[in-house]
Amino acid sequence: MTRLLAPLVRASTYRRGVHLLLGGVLLLPYVLLGVVFATMLTDDTLPQVAVWVLLLIGAVIAVTPAFLGGTRAVEIVAARVLLGVDLPEPAPGGGDRETTLRGALWFGAHLAFGGVVGVALFTALPMALAYVTQPFGGRIDGLPLAGSSPAAMTAVGVVLLVVLVYAVAGLGSLAAVVAPVLLGPSPAARIASLEARADRLVERARLARELHDSVGHALTVTTLQAAAAQRASHDPEFVRQALVAIEETGRAAMEDLDHVLGLLRAAEHADRRPAPPQRTLADVDRIVADVTGAGLRVSLTRDGPLATVPAAVSREGYRIVQEALTNAVRHAGPVPVTVHIAVADRSLRIDVANPVTRSGAPDPSGRGLAGMRERVDVLGGRMTVGTADGRFTVAVRLPIGGS
Repeated sequence: MTRLLAPLVRASTYRRGVHLLLGGVLLLPYVLLGVVFATMLTDDTLPQVAVWVLLLIGAVIAVTPAFLGGTRAVEIVAARVLLGVDLPEPAPGGGDRETTLRGALWFGAHLAFGGVVGVALFTALPMALAYVTQPFGGRIDGLPLAGSSPAAMTAVGVVLLVVLVYAVAGLGSLAAVVAPVLLGPSPAARIASLEARADRLVERARLARELHDSVGHALTVTTLQAAAAQRASHDPEFVRQALVAIEETGRAAMEDLDHVLGLLRAAEHADRRPAPPQRTLADVDRIVADVTGAGLRVSLTRDGPLATVPAAVSREGYRIVQEALTNAVRHAGPVPVTVHIAVADRSLRIDVANPVTRSGAPDPSGRGLAGMRERVDVLGGRMTVGTADGRFTVAVRLPIGGS
């Protein structure tokens, strides 16, 4: 019984009724326009060709609001507030053709629902109030049941009011069900939104790799430089060089950190300093200098036209070399490392190898190697990692297309 009477006292019933009644208010100009043109078409004194031309122009003007993005945006806000429907923000630019057509269909349905509610309120409601107030001196001349007993007419009035509220509740519930279908994003818009979200996640993962590789490299190098300077405190020149290397490595890491954090900001600020250019394979000598100062002995060779490597591939290649050398410093210590970078057969080849010490090779499941694999996978390349003949090798092949 409580559930049966709930629509009569629920606030959402009357909020939804207001929403439907707004549709009736929007329908009123269309009704008046229809009456005017119906009168003109039945008037023989008016030139019918001109009337039909005006009718066509008026129809175009009348239909246009239904297809406007602003109309759909207003309808979405009204549906959220009055129907209690959770709808996403409209897409910038109004969305695709399907979204526009669905919005127009909802506008027409809103007007139709509003027309039904408006007619009911202006016919059934006055009649019900007249029946209810009849025992208190109300007049019902010309209405059905005018000669019935006051009690019967009061009962009929109450029944009409209850039926009217249930009808409004039913139409409101139907509108709340239809609104997400017609005002919500189309399948194409949903797919586009998911793709944009996936792109954002991929970009954030890439930035996380950048941050891990850059800061991890800087911390490893500065830690080893500081330890070496402490052991060689009797050599002021060596200590000075170590401090200079620590300063340069820290400054480079801060630049990378500022660049990544700038990209992660939700809003762009006009007064923000431009991000520094990202490093490429042309800057590999800088990494070699960093790790050489940390005790690593690096033999670097380069073959082929490295300047022709696309910028995106060159940037990722730089980070791969950086992480491979950082792993060598961290896990193998001051050992000789060979780095070979070459462009051949429409691919960029990077090979980094170092002897395996008693501390062992890097864990293949480690974050550094995982980050390298992610970079290689994004570019559609191949990466092999393994230990053979006492040497730990990282071999990367990245496609670069034609020359």
